[in-house]
Amino acid sequence: MRMQESGEMYLETILVLSQRNTQVRSIDIVNELGYSKPSISRAVNLLKKENYIDIDGKGYIILTEKGQEIASRMYERHKLLTKCLIALGVDEDTATNDACRIEHVISAQSFEKIKQYAHDKLL
Repeated sequence: MRMQESGEMYLETILVLSQRNTQVRSIDIVNELGYSKPSISRAVNLLKKENYIDIDGKGYIILTEKGQEIASRMYERHKLLTKCLIALGVDEDTATNDACRIEHVISAQSFEKIKQYAHDKLL
């Protein structure tokens, strides 16, 4: 079963925050995404239940191998799609926002072809 877009987004956000801050807590996700604390708490609990994240005794969130795999895949898509859109003349804000939406719905096959094309022709 495929993970929902929101779950992918949370995992990607945890990855980005962990690269920026090393340690990530729920409040960091709240501040990054602007969602309510109860919404983030619910999402974190679901991700933990499904073994995408662990939470240590101090409340720090750690991606499991399963969570890291999805987060890395989404982040790679986000970065590449953003670069491609900018290379095509889309302004950075629009490219970033559009890439964020596209990254969750594009098939693996289509992404791989875009990636190949981008490396050969655009980037």
